[in-house]
Amino acid sequence: MGTGRWRLTVREEFSASHQLRHYQGKCEALHGHNFGVEVSIEGDRTDERTGMLLDFKVLKDITRECVGLLDHKHLNDLEAFAGENPSSEHLARFLFREIEGRLGGYAVSLVEVTVAEKSSQSATYFEPGGK
Repeated sequence: MGTGRWRLTVREEFSASHQLRHYQGKCEALHGHNFGVEVSIEGDRTDERTGMLLDFKVLKDITRECVGLLDHKHLNDLEAFAGENPSSEHLARFLFREIEGRLGGYAVSLVEVTVAEKSSQSATYFEPGGK
């Protein structure tokens, strides 16, 4: 019998505006979204005392901190998007890297980050073969 793994997922939201440069459509104009964010981590062992892979509160706090870098901002004005469009794809990658950097002290791996402009469409970023 193989060894199992656990996956935890949390969700957050943020509001921001952006403009998609070179889009040649309505989204090239200034507009905003209430973005949804979903973050998933994995691990293969739980804490002996608590039975938790990672406290949901810890994961939510890290996610909120990173989402806070984008919340109520005009994304095009942020240094992270000076050279690239703040598309859902790039937002997911940005958040992945920010969150991953804050999970270093925990025995978990960041699996993926999904950003949705609305419930019917989303972009997911992950790094195959990650730690």
